[in-house]
Amino acid sequence: MSNTNVDDTPGGQKSGADVDMMVAEVESGARQAAGWVGKFILSLAFIWSCFQLYISSNIPFILAEVTGRSFWVLNNQDTRQIHLAFALALAMLAYPLLKSSPRDRVPWYDWILAALGAVSCLYLFVFADQIANRAGLPTNADLVISAMGIILLAIAVYRALGLPLVIVAGVFMLYVFFGNASWLPDAIQWKGASFGKAMWHFWMQTEGVFGVALGVSATMIFLFVLFGSLLEKAGAGNYFIKLAFALLGHFRGGPAKAAVVASALSGLYSGSSIANVVTTGTFTIPLMKRAGFKPEKAGAVEVASSTNGQLTPPVMGAAAFLIAEFTGIPYPELLKHALLPAVISYIALVYIVHLEALKLGLEGMKRPSPLGTLAQRLSGVLFGFIGIVVLAAVVYYGLGWVKTAFPGITFWTAALLFLAGYLVLLWLAARKPDLEMDDPNAPMEELPRPGEVAITGLYFILPIVVLIWCILVERLSPQLSAYWATLCMIFIVLTQRPLKVMMRSAGDIGAALRQGFDDFISGMIAGARNMIGIGVATATAGIIVGTVSLTGAHQVVGAFVEFLSGGNLIVMLLLVAVMSLILGMGLPTTANYIVVSSLMAPVIVAVGAQSGLIVPLVAVHLFVFYFGILADDTPPVGLAAFAAAAISGGDPIRTGVQGFTYDIRTALLPFLFIFNTELLLIDVGPMKAIFVFIVAVIAMLLFAAATQGYFFAKSRIWESLALLLVAFTLFRPGFWLDQVQPAFDNPPPAEVMTVAEQQPPGSSIRLVLTGTDFDIFEETLTTTIQVDLGEAGTGEERLSRAGLDLLVDESGAEVLEPLPGTPFFEKFTEFDFYGDVPVHVEQVQVEAERMPKEVFYIPAILLLGFVIWMQRRRQTVPAFFGAF
Repeated sequence: MSNTNVDDTPGGQKSGADVDMMVAEVESGARQAAGWVGKFILSLAFIWSCFQLYISSNIPFILAEVTGRSFWVLNNQDTRQIHLAFALALAMLAYPLLKSSPRDRVPWYDWILAALGAVSCLYLFVFADQIANRAGLPTNADLVISAMGIILLAIAVYRALGLPLVIVAGVFMLYVFFGNASWLPDAIQWKGASFGKAMWHFWMQTEGVFGVALGVSATMIFLFVLFGSLLEKAGAGNYFIKLAFALLGHFRGGPAKAAVVASALSGLYSGSSIANVVTTGTFTIPLMKRAGFKPEKAGAVEVASSTNGQLTPPVMGAAAFLIAEFTGIPYPELLKHALLPAVISYIALVYIVHLEALKLGLEGMKRPSPLGTLAQRLSGVLFGFIGIVVLAAVVYYGLGWVKTAFPGITFWTAALLFLAGYLVLLWLAARKPDLEMDDPNAPMEELPRPGEVAITGLYFILPIVVLIWCILVERLSPQLSAYWATLCMIFIVLTQRPLKVMMRSAGDIGAALRQGFDDFISGMIAGARNMIGIGVATATAGIIVGTVSLTGAHQVVGAFVEFLSGGNLIVMLLLVAVMSLILGMGLPTTANYIVVSSLMAPVIVAVGAQSGLIVPLVAVHLFVFYFGILADDTPPVGLAAFAAAAISGGDPIRTGVQGFTYDIRTALLPFLFIFNTELLLIDVGPMKAIFVFIVAVIAMLLFAAATQGYFFAKSRIWESLALLLVAFTLFRPGFWLDQVQPAFDNPPPAEVMTVAEQQPPGSSIRLVLTGTDFDIFEETLTTTIQVDLGEAGTGEERLSRAGLDLLVDESGAEVLEPLPGTPFFEKFTEFDFYGDVPVHVEQVQVEAERMPKEVFYIPAILLLGFVIWMQRRRQTVPAFFGAF
C-alpha cells in the first residue's frame, strides 16, 4: 500500500500513516506495543490461530488414540471457553482502554484485566465436572467468577467495538434484574431474576455468553476469517483491486465501477464492512475523486459497495453460519437463498454508478488499446460468461466425477489435482511481474491489460474452489470445509514466492522462503486479531439471546409492534425495518445479526401469522439482517460512512445520506422476497431460477433508474413513477393477480379432513385458527399456520403426521393441544386451550387454480417501451454501450 495518501480537498489531507492507523484500529487493534510485549501479543494471537486449526483437524483424535488419553479431544463447551479466554486476553492487551491510554506499551492494569479475563473463562473449563454436579446451585466462587467475567466482557467490548454494544447489552441486563419495577409499563413487566439465577444463566451454562453464537464463532467464523486474512496477506486483495480496474476502469466512471467490483470481491471473505471500506477505499476513493466524483459521492460508493459485501455469500460478514444455525437451514442451502439478492444488488449499484457518471459527463480512464467493435466486445463478454459457467461446471461436475471414479482415494486425487493446477497457474503467473499496489494519487497514464493482470493471480482461486468443492460436492461441514481451504491457503502463502523465484531462475530463494514464512506468520496473527472483536461481540450477543430466552422479551416487542401497526402487514414490516436499523447502529456484523434476529425475527413470524403472512424462516432472518447491516451507512452513527469520509475528506453525515440513497435498492429487496420467495430461489428449479434472475435484474435496474431520476435521459416525474410501477410489477406480479383472482379457496372447516386427504403428496394447506389469548384471557387470538401434508393417506393420518390433531364434527373443527416436542407446540403456546373459547379452525385455505402471474409482465413491458420511446427523443448521450 502506498505510503502517502493525500486528499486533494481543502482540509481533507490524510497521510498514509493515518490511513494505516485506521486500518489497524479496525482490523487488528489500535495498540502497537514495542519490544518483548509486542512479541508476546503477536505470539498469543499466533497461538490462538494454531489452536483453532488444531481443534478443527484430526490431530486431537490421533493423539488420543496414540496416548490412550481422551483429554486431547475438546468438546464444544471446552472450545467456547478457551476461545473466549483468548479473545478477552487479547482485547485487553491489543486495544487501549481510553484514548489517553498508551499505544506503545501495555499498562499494568491491562495485564491484570487480561489475566482475570482468561481465568474467568478457564474456571469453567477446569471445574467443568464440579459445576455440572451442582447445576443451578452456584457457590460464592461461581457468582464471583460469573460477575467478574461479565464485567470484563463489557470492558473488552468497549475496547474493541466501542460503546453501542455495551449499552445494548447493559439495557438487557437491567431488564433481567429490574423487569418487575413498578415504574415500567405493565405490558413489558416480568417477574425479574435473582442475582444467582441471572449469573448462572448468563455465564455458567450455555444459555447466555457461552451459547450458540459463541460456539459458531469458535468453530466456523474463526476459520473463515483466518482464510480471508491469509488470502489478503498472499496478495489477493491487491490482485482483486487491480483486476477490477483493468476490467472496468475504461468505462464512464470506471474507478467507481471498479470500486464496486473490488469491494464485492473483498466482501467475499471480509468480516466487516468498515474494514472493507478502509482497506479497498484507501485506493479506490482517491481515484474516484480524480475521475470527477465529489468526496461525499466517492465515499458513498465505497460505503454502499462494502455494505453489500456483508450480504454476499459465502461469509456474509461471518453471519452466514449464525443464520444457518438459528434457522436450521443447511449452510449450502443458505448460500443458494442469499446469492441472488446480493448479486442483483451489486449489479444495480454498478448501474447507479453508471447513471451518476452519465449525469456528470465523466469519461473513463485510458485503455491500453482499442477493444474492437461492439460485436467483438459483446462476444468477449459472452465468452467470459461462458468461461465462468464452464469453470463452475468443472468444479461441480468434474470434482464430483472424481469422487465417483475414485471413491477410495478421493482426497489424494483432489490433492494431486490441486497441486497440478497450482503449479500450472503459478508458472503462468511467474512469466509476468508481480503486482504492486500503486499510489492512488499518482497519475495513472494507462490502465493495465485485463488478461495480463488476470493471469498473475489465478492461483488465488484454487483455495476458493477447494472451499466450494468441500461444501457442495463433499457436503462437508462449513468448519471442515474452511479448514481444508485454509490449509490450501497456507500452502500457497508459504510456497508462492520461492516457487516463482525457481520458475524465473532469478532472485534469492532464501529471501523468498523467509518472505513466505513471514507472510504466513503475519496472516495467522492478523486472522486472530481480526477475530478479537467478533469473539467478544458474539459472547456479548449471547447476553441478549439469554435475556430473550429468560424473559420472553421478544413477545413484548411483538406486542408493541402489533399495537403500533394496527395489524397492517406493510406498517409492521416498516416498523421492524426501522427498529432493525436502530438496533444495528454501531454494531459489528455478527453482533448486529444476533441482536436484530433475536428481537425482530420472532415479531415478523408471530405478528405476520396473525395477519395471514406465512413466509419461510430464512426469509424473515434475511429481512432483519439486511436492515441491520444497512445501519453501517445510516446517519447519525453510520460507522462505515465515517470511515469513508475520513479517507475522502468529505462530510461524514452527507456521505452516509448519499450512501443510504444508493442503498435504497438494497432496502427494497427484503420487502420483495418476504412476499415473493422466488427471489431467494425457494422451491425454484434451474430454468426458473435463470428466468427469475433476469427479470429481477431488469426490475432492479429500472428501480435504480427511477430513484436516480435518469434513464436514457433525465426523467420527468411521471416517467420515474412509471418506472417504479414497472419495477414493482416485474418484482411482484402476484400482487396484481391477487386483485383479480383470490389466492385461496375456502372450503368449510367441517370438511378439513376430506380436503387434507384430497391434496397431492408434498402439498400443504393453511388453517386460520382462533382461540383465547393465554396472556390476556379476555382477548381472542387469531393466527395462521401452514400444515405440510407429506405423503398420501387419510386426512386424519396426514394431519396427525404433521403434528396436528383435530376434533371434527358438523359444526366445525377444534384443535387439540399439541404435546411438547411436536411441530406446533411452540407455535401454540400463546393459546389458552382450557379457556372459555376453544381453539378452533376459523378457515381452511387451499391454493386456488389461477392464471399465470407472469401475464402481468405484458402491460408492464408495454409501459416500459413507451417510457423508453419518450426518453429516446430527449437522449443526448449514449445510455449503454456507447457510454461505456
